[in-house]
Amino acid sequence: MSKKKLAIVLGIRPDVIRASLILNKIRKISEFDTIFIWSGQHYSSNLKDIFFSELNVLPPEIELNCVGDNDAEISSSVIKNLYKSLSEIRPNAVVFLGDTNTVMGCLACAQLNIPIVHIEGCMRSYDWRMPEEKCRTVIDHLSDVIYTYFPEYKEQGISEGINPNSIVIIQNLIVDILNEYYFKKKYSFDEIATNSFFSSRNLEKNQYLLATCHRRENVEDKRVLKNIINLFSQLERTIFFPASYRTQKRLKDFELSLPENVVIVDPIGYKEMLALMVNAYAVVTDSGTVVEETAVLGVPSLQMRKATERPQVYDCKSSVKFDPDNPQNYSINNVVNKLDIIFNSSWDHNLGDGKASIRVVNDLTERMNKENGFRMHLPENYSLDIKRSWIEDGIK
Repeated sequence: MSKKKLAIVLGIRPDVIRASLILNKIRKISEFDTIFIWSGQHYSSNLKDIFFSELNVLPPEIELNCVGDNDAEISSSVIKNLYKSLSEIRPNAVVFLGDTNTVMGCLACAQLNIPIVHIEGCMRSYDWRMPEEKCRTVIDHLSDVIYTYFPEYKEQGISEGINPNSIVIIQNLIVDILNEYYFKKKYSFDEIATNSFFSSRNLEKNQYLLATCHRRENVEDKRVLKNIINLFSQLERTIFFPASYRTQKRLKDFELSLPENVVIVDPIGYKEMLALMVNAYAVVTDSGTVVEETAVLGVPSLQMRKATERPQVYDCKSSVKFDPDNPQNYSINNVVNKLDIIFNSSWDHNLGDGKASIRVVNDLTERMNKENGFRMHLPENYSLDIKRSWIEDGIK
């Protein structure tokens, strides 16, 4: 008798970070076959291979090599190539994580009538400019099972008409990841963070700012990107900026120059990123993952977003907001003062207990061992037919 199969589809480096413990745990389960599929949305070694290596994740069994010059090309390539692979594999369910073009592969699953599982579901920024907001909305409404972080996220899904029985609360995966890869191995990061580590980057420990900026609504709009550059210039600290390739391209396309206090480099690996993060005065970012990491690590963050799907970082007072679309509403002095206050304070993050990954693995295992364990999209026995009494009584 052949084993049941579970496919896990990922495509960008934050996916690998968040899913690494789930992947490693579930691949060890001998009861069924796990097939790790990489979409290829991130394809360069410093966005992909180094993360597999540093997070001890074995390479994917299948690489779809889905690249393109725009969202339409990448999404359509994922759907087409994933459809072909799933037709051959015929898994019992397919797991996606996050909100990028890669999750649009859920359309291939839907077309093949394969159950869809979405990790990190029901998160909403309600900023419809974001392509991620559209992607996460589509996959949530197609999913049979959704793993979400908090009750407020579940309520958001229910308010959109998603079956509450489909939504499982697990807490935030990033807590598990940092417990495993940072707090348990803090000594190795202390070994990395030497004087030469900082001096070679022209940095002074605890005095610099670490920056990331990649969101489409920030970097595709010249006016908004100029506002971010202006923010950088007014922060009056050295800013170490591992810039995404998209951001670097847009800076060039828009003929925008960074101020002298910014040190721009290509994307870096996870260990280097964490080492820089925990030794920074603060982190300036538009990344959802990074603001959660800083909240857990006790590092202040300045969040360059109009709206976030992760408001918990404001609740625990680890993060300060700056809207680059409407910078006139934010005094730089006020923002800096708030960062100073956070830097000299401490907080208890509210993101979880570090057991989210095992909750996902246990629930997936239980569902794999059940008949129709994933078919939760509609309430049991639901049918509009039951409202048409004439079906039973006959047409009159």
